[in-house]
Amino acid sequence: MFARLKQILHKTPRDTATPGQSAIAPQQPAAEVPPVSEAEQAPVLDCTLLDARLSGWFLEETDELLAGFQVQAEHDVLDVGCGDGTFVRFCANRGAAVTFVDIDPDKISEAEQQLQGSKARSIQGLVSNANPLPLADNQFDRIVGMEVMEHVDDPAAFLAELVRVGKPGALYLLSVPDCVSEGVQQQVAPPVYFQKPNHINIFSREEFARLVSDAGLIIEKRTSYGFYWSVFWAFFWTCDQDLKDPWHPLLQSWTRTWEILLQMRDGPRIKQALDQVMPKSQAIIARKPQ
Repeated sequence: MFARLKQILHKTPRDTATPGQSAIAPQQPAAEVPPVSEAEQAPVLDCTLLDARLSGWFLEETDELLAGFQVQAEHDVLDVGCGDGTFVRFCANRGAAVTFVDIDPDKISEAEQQLQGSKARSIQGLVSNANPLPLADNQFDRIVGMEVMEHVDDPAAFLAELVRVGKPGALYLLSVPDCVSEGVQQQVAPPVYFQKPNHINIFSREEFARLVSDAGLIIEKRTSYGFYWSVFWAFFWTCDQDLKDPWHPLLQSWTRTWEILLQMRDGPRIKQALDQVMPKSQAIIARKPQ
């Protein structure tokens, strides 16, 4: 979820404001934040894998990137907008042949380095804006397009390219930010968050499903997830930091709270309810007709 935002993190609310002001004006002077003790610190990313798995992601036992989207060694996988390679890495470790595309050459180089020595049958990285994809028709069994369509000028044309390169019967995993979480970001994030090349499209759940169906794909599953990240990003902008340690005490405390919740008797059920009400993202698994 981080890859597409790294390019804007040098423009925090402080940087986009009038000199001497914050882009998000406080109602009263900010209080001094006490440091979090070493014993109390919860690494911000430590609990997120558990959170993801509770949402059906990265199911190694069943080789499912998301529940319902199985990747096996015989598959040819395409990841468009691969970012830091989180999803293509999972597919490579299943032994699949993986092709990954991103507009950022540094991301392709990073992914190539991380995939060296993996179980992948083959590895191919391409620098492209996907308009069009430099790939042949009917080539892939599994196509991943995670958190990309909010960035592109013509989402329908982008999807048409993904459909073109998929084999008949190919399975697609697509996601975009949820409109509820984006509505919060519109109130708290710096303006650059919603300027090109960042989030220039916001999709309602109905619009997202219609976009996928209009592309000729058959929707097999719809899901939403990531309440934790919705709150994380709402808090993030006031912390004026990059995506690395040391994390601000506010983000540490929020992560610790979420970690405790997931360990509670009703934690997973509460998480599921919150993921439905204010998810960070919405995802669709769809299939290309035979």
